[in-house]
Amino acid sequence: MKTLTVAMILLLSPALALVSAEELTVATARPVVVETLPKAGATEVDPKTDEIKVVFSKDMADGGWSWVRVSEETYPKTTGKPKYLKDKRTCVLPVKLKAGKTYALWINTSEYENFTDADGRAAVPYLLVFQTKK
Repeated sequence: MKTLTVAMILLLSPALALVSAEELTVATARPVVVETLPKAGATEVDPKTDEIKVVFSKDMADGGWSWVRVSEETYPKTTGKPKYLKDKRTCVLPVKLKAGKTYALWINTSEYENFTDADGRAAVPYLLVFQTKK
């Protein structure tokens, strides 16, 4: 048991060293997704919906985004380039959806971290999954 405890401490030490409680503030925390439209888990999304919106907890750097495919089948057809709204927290992806289909896409991943705040901190990865009405 003692060996296991020491091993766990050694494994966790690098992760704990990244940010101490004293250093963690709203300003230093990574941005997170606070809202999506369509809402994550929604099952009755209107297939005429023509954009996906993601709202972050902080002002974001313009020009960088990582809308990442889970698969070809579940990624929405895009109809334009992503853009941030004037609030600097809402990113919009123009899309064309089909009826009766499940969509899934990552907002950042461990490999693709182009959604960053104004200070360059990558947003925490977020999986958005929703389904359109038949």
